[in-house]
Amino acid sequence: MLTLGKAYRLSRCATADGKFVMLALDHRNNLRRAMAPDDPDRVSYEEMATFKEELTRALSPAASGILLDPEYGLAAAIAGNAIDPQCGLLVAVEETGYTGVPTARESKILPGWSVEKVARAGAAGVKLLIYYHPQAATAAAQEALVEEVGESCRRYEMPFFLEPLSFSLDPEAKRLSSSEKRRVVVETARRLTPLGVDVLKAEFPLNIDEEPDQRVWLEACQELSAASRAPWVLLSAGVSFERFVEQTRVACQAGAIGVLAGRAVWKEAVTMEPAARQAFFLSTARKRMLELGGVVGEYGKPWTDFHPDLKSQATPEWYARF
Repeated sequence: MLTLGKAYRLSRCATADGKFVMLALDHRNNLRRAMAPDDPDRVSYEEMATFKEELTRALSPAASGILLDPEYGLAAAIAGNAIDPQCGLLVAVEETGYTGVPTARESKILPGWSVEKVARAGAAGVKLLIYYHPQAATAAAQEALVEEVGESCRRYEMPFFLEPLSFSLDPEAKRLSSSEKRRVVVETARRLTPLGVDVLKAEFPLNIDEEPDQRVWLEACQELSAASRAPWVLLSAGVSFERFVEQTRVACQAGAIGVLAGRAVWKEAVTMEPAARQAFFLSTARKRMLELGGVVGEYGKPWTDFHPDLKSQATPEWYARF
């Protein structure tokens, strides 16, 4: 049962009709590499923080929520008063990247950071990214990490958004085939969402360049919806905006509650000069968020549909049991 504290915080990240049109801006190493492909290490803290603050200020008015990282985005956005008052705040808790070999990846909590600190910072939710394959040698350790974060989120009444990213167990394969990805994404939802997860931030459950038939897309997304114990939102994974709109429509038709969209909205801006970047944020990127909002509004499912028992908690002296 979703507690009242979590329910209120979830509502802060949703639209008035209970759907999620959220902006993902917790990128760290991959953003640095995009900003300076030839020498990522030369990108300074100030450059990263400025990019995130400007994008937050431009797009948070068009989003129901925004996901920021603690290293570059969170402090700059709060100190710069860049987050729109109507936009919910979600904060990442993991260290960027992974340890171990590519076929046995392991995620970790960012040293010096925690669910408690996310709550103290005033956020409405916690996001954990993990690299996960059900048959990987690290699967049990990753599941234990999810349970650990889930328990902390229960303690602090923080909604728990989980973002599992799949990978191949074949050292010669850079990614899963479409059919393999479908099996892994669905099985991942089945295994991990019962571990205290409130919202699943899911990959599209196949490779669209291998499988162009949108009827198959719909079947795969319906399979994901059936497997997940938590409502789910779609991540953009750097696909083109046009393709992400198509994915969003299909995902929402299959039961998704919205999106947590990142690079599909803003990736062209990373190499622009400041003036051009600002113009892009306020025109193209904002229009994209509004377009996604229209698709989610038409096809998405409200998160409240997954918690019909919420009103049963509004009883005399509920506070004594809280």
